[in-house]
Amino acid sequence: MLTVNEYSVELVKDPFQILAGKRYEFLIDLEIEEDDEIYSDKGIYIKVVYKVDGEQGSIVNYDLIEKSTDRHLDLDLETEEEAELAAFCKEHYVEGEE
Repeated sequence: MLTVNEYSVELVKDPFQILAGKRYEFLIDLEIEEDDEIYSDKGIYIKVVYKVDGEQGSIVNYDLIEKSTDRHLDLDLETEEEAELAAFCKEHYVEGEE
């Protein structure tokens, strides 16, 4: 289960309108249990690019990043965690419009 401490969301500008739909960039600070595979004592955040095209939304990509070093971690979320992440982005992407 993903526990979000704080997050930000921003609409990614596409001045040439090359890509279909809109893209949003999320920076999500996570609280990770010590026994979790992705735990780091330095902290972890996720950088997510979320696409919305009409009524459909989906994660384009995400990176797990160690907070204090900004080092990308070569780890993936579990399927259930990815679904939680997608649901979180779907619920909050409109805040990037503000």
